Amino acid sequence: MSNFRQKCDFHSYPSRILGNGRIINRTQKLFCVVRNSSCGQSRVFSRNCNGINPIGASKRGFHVIASVASDFRNHSTSVEKTRVNNDKNFERIYVQGGLNAKKPLGLENADLDEHAATGQHEKVESVKEGEESQTVKEAWRLLENAVVTYCGSPIGTLAANDPNDKLPLNYDQVFIRDFIPSALAFLLKGEKEIVRNFLLHTLQLQSWEKTVDCYSPGQGLMPASFKVRTVPLDDNKYEEVLDPDFGESAIGRVAPVDSGLWWIILLRAYGKITGDYGLQERVDVQTGIKLIINLCLSDGFDMFPSLLVTDGSCMIDRRMGIHGHPLEIQALFYSALRCSRELLSLDEGSKNLVNAINNRLSALSFHIREYYWVDMKKINEIYRYKTEEYSTEATNKFNIYPEQIPHWLMDWIPEEGGYLIGNLQPAHMDFRFFTLGNLWSIVSSLSTPKQNEAILNLIEAKWYDLVGLMPLKICYPALESEDWRIITGSDPKNTPWSYHNGGSWPTLLWQFTLACIKMNRLDLAKKAVDSAEKRLRVDQWPEYYDTRYGKFTGKQARLYQTWTIAGFLTSKMLLENPETASLLFWEEDYDLLEICVCALKKSGRKKCSRGAAKSQILV
Repeated sequence: MSNFRQKCDFHSYPSRILGNGRIINRTQKLFCVVRNSSCGQSRVFSRNCNGINPIGASKRGFHVIASVASDFRNHSTSVEKTRVNNDKNFERIYVQGGLNAKKPLGLENADLDEHAATGQHEKVESVKEGEESQTVKEAWRLLENAVVTYCGSPIGTLAANDPNDKLPLNYDQVFIRDFIPSALAFLLKGEKEIVRNFLLHTLQLQSWEKTVDCYSPGQGLMPASFKVRTVPLDDNKYEEVLDPDFGESAIGRVAPVDSGLWWIILLRAYGKITGDYGLQERVDVQTGIKLIINLCLSDGFDMFPSLLVTDGSCMIDRRMGIHGHPLEIQALFYSALRCSRELLSLDEGSKNLVNAINNRLSALSFHIREYYWVDMKKINEIYRYKTEEYSTEATNKFNIYPEQIPHWLMDWIPEEGGYLIGNLQPAHMDFRFFTLGNLWSIVSSLSTPKQNEAILNLIEAKWYDLVGLMPLKICYPALESEDWRIITGSDPKNTPWSYHNGGSWPTLLWQFTLACIKMNRLDLAKKAVDSAEKRLRVDQWPEYYDTRYGKFTGKQARLYQTWTIAGFLTSKMLLENPETASLLFWEEDYDLLEICVCALKKSGRKKCSRGAAKSQILV
């Protein structure tokens, strides 16, 4: 990547209107533009770049984005460390050997047979070893064209960059979660400037005031996205501003809980891949990490170590019945905690926070491994549960009614394999398979080594349900009929087997590839990537696919979706150099098995669930 650094001057300027009644106020200190709202202020980062013409400006494929979006994409978006002895039951819950891998199943569906026979989208270029395919070359060109510059320097990538899209909504913004695969692709290619700029500029956005109806969320919240806007100044000069969205413009006004978690994960990846650890040691970066983790660890009424969130606060950013303790958030939370423990400078100021992180990691890993896991044996156990147990030693701790086990699951679950359910709350288990949560549990070692093997075994056994003609299903199965009407509110975008409701999302390829490399299942990753490569270029890199097996491009899918492109490229590079994947995943942390807050309590009333665990799920 070319060096985009350019000298920028900073100015104070008289008050003027910026779109929709927003006012740039000269009384604001340097670098900030103030956008007045009904009850509060949200600031916009600004810099003046002499000589930059925002109208149609571009530089070697990197575009300065100046248009103002009129609409928005749908998104509902200290206790000291103590070592204690653990009994054999506890250890068996955590660490076991692997399961035997199954061979791929044959085609089981007539529709799939027909598709394979007709060869729809099956044309792939023959590529000599060491050569890039035309698909890869096009993907890199599209990714570079999607780069957004700020004051002459690359700062992120557009969510989508379809030249024929006349109404981009907010797909012309830089989303934190969407940028992660782009960042990894650039880092793996040896280009770090854009990622460093992204990390620092989004960090500056973190501290700004966020207000919705006179109420501000907790300090430390990262934005869901931001847009580079331009404001004309005198003498043919232009002011570039960063306009962030913290959820105050999102459909449903939901704060993006996953943004801060992904930011921390990317910060660690940046240091691991580039060796530039000086970035994470900066005072402002250390402060940013602490703000995010303190926000996540803040006290509340919850009885569980899992993070409580509203619906639509992650990749599934519309109403899909994931409010509570969704697996995706827990996996990212666990991963961000492990990252923070590595990144935080060890001093008196961070000692208590690191202790709190260790304790939460230990409690969270046990909670997810013990209570979220289901396989044939666990489902049979739930099927025979007694209810209304009032005891600290109850087996059915969450009062789950056996009737909640869906009929599809009893026939669908394979004898070998299992997965982590989507959500757990009192008297409620969401038995849907959520792909990102399960994959990131493998990557972060939130699940045990044996559970990791079992998850991949399940994906292999149910390949045509979870991968189909285009990898990978965001969740399975889809909500249909009355479930769709009640749980989604009759959402016309989340109809059965579309978008978040059982749609197929190619961007999930890179998480799947990373998980497969970690578990030495490169065969599965290659199979999925090859399947995607046959269609993505022909289909113009859509955001998602519809139908039960991902046969058709999504009915409202944006084309030239950047994280589809970047996810494919990242997967290809990881498969070409599998050893680099070790920089991006975590191995089992055996020290966590010895940390238990309960050992520090003097009260005899508390009895640790670990010692009393009766469901030895990994025997």
